[in-house]
Amino acid sequence: MPPDARSATQTRTSGLGASLRGLVAAFFALLHTRIELLAVELKRERVRVTRLLLFGGVALFFFILGAITLTIFVIAIFWDTHRVLAAGLLTLLYLGIAVAVALYAKREAARSLRPFSASLAQLKKDREQLQSQ
Repeated sequence: MPPDARSATQTRTSGLGASLRGLVAAFFALLHTRIELLAVELKRERVRVTRLLLFGGVALFFFILGAITLTIFVIAIFWDTHRVLAAGLLTLLYLGIAVAVALYAKREAARSLRPFSASLAQLKKDREQLQSQ
């Protein structure tokens, strides 16, 4: 093989190797970015759920405290005349509130965004770009 043909073959081979190394490096950089995005979203979702549970627990505690106090107050007012009726009406009120809150929570859970939606959207966009090339 003439010296010029050998150097052309080596140049093509080294150019192909450099291209492959660049492609692999770009792939891992892309993968690294997507994993970082996923980690950030996971942390944000964890903080959101923790805050939601904390505020929900505090609200539930004070709601129960208020309901018990109100129940005792109303039954004390009607102690001599209609204490059973007062207790029954308050029970129906509390059950009605519980059903309304449960329906609201169910609607909110169905309406909330999917976790990691930004990561999934970016991965879908990356896949579409790779398929089009």
